[in-house]
Amino acid sequence: MDGDDQFSAAVAAYHAARGAGTVGPVLLIGVGYGASYAKPANKRGRDYTATAHSDEPTSGGAANFTAFLTKTLWPELARRYPVDDRQRGIAGHSLGSLLVLYALWQEPLFFSHYLASAPSIWWDDRSILKLAGQRQTHNPALNARVFLSVGEEDTASMTGDLALLEQQLSARPFSGLDITLRRFARKNHFNVLPEAFQAGLTSLLGRP
Repeated sequence: MDGDDQFSAAVAAYHAARGAGTVGPVLLIGVGYGASYAKPANKRGRDYTATAHSDEPTSGGAANFTAFLTKTLWPELARRYPVDDRQRGIAGHSLGSLLVLYALWQEPLFFSHYLASAPSIWWDDRSILKLAGQRQTHNPALNARVFLSVGEEDTASMTGDLALLEQQLSARPFSGLDITLRRFARKNHFNVLPEAFQAGLTSLLGRP
């Protein structure tokens, strides 16, 4: 997610992991709008949020955007490239990670690997935690791998909310869900990206 601003960091992280021999070939796709953060053409506030909130008048479009990713973008990628349908990943940072978590709680599950760096769990009074609880109540089986991370010097909201998610998943675990959680020392919300992406790729797709 946020391909306009974060794709270069993802590519650099992949090259670093590939150079270290920790991951094999990966097809990376940056999903963007042709416009950076806060530009009118950038619709992350609409597309990455599952619920509507007055902070963003167009918010609440995650269901439609996820449908685009799974029913339009992925089939087109499969048409163009030799992708492996057994390994489908989605990655994001901050608000992009909110969408990653939203996708994780969906049924049927489309992606197999989820990389969520500093997820914006705070959105709409932490409504994503309620969605996780609803998913667990309805079906506690979730066969996926997820990498969660945050910089230790991120805001108290970011670090504290991720701890709340960790506690919730520990108290009410999903069967089949493989979770890795990392907190990066001396990293904040902005400079954590290279380490989070590289560690996430290695954790999720690393060679045995």
